[in-house]
Amino acid sequence: MKGFSRITVDPRVCNGKPCIRGLRFPVSRLLGLLAAGETKESILKAYPYLEPEDIDEALRYAAALASASMKLFTLWMWDWIGLPMRS
Repeated sequence: MKGFSRITVDPRVCNGKPCIRGLRFPVSRLLGLLAAGETKESILKAYPYLEPEDIDEALRYAAALASASMKLFTLWMWDWIGLPMRS
């Protein structure tokens, strides 16, 4: 993905879900582990093929998605209530 060298999207891998480095390890799975309270260290021990940079980039990817979603929601709300669009 543009700007994310460790996040790959391939329709042949995990039905096109964003994955870590082409592995069959979806970003959502990694984020779910972190959200459930797993530490970076415990994840790396349980999944030795992952690297610390994979976790860091997954978090940056999630932040970028959240930011983009908020921008789209804001534009939709402005349109819905009839405010002029800003660029």
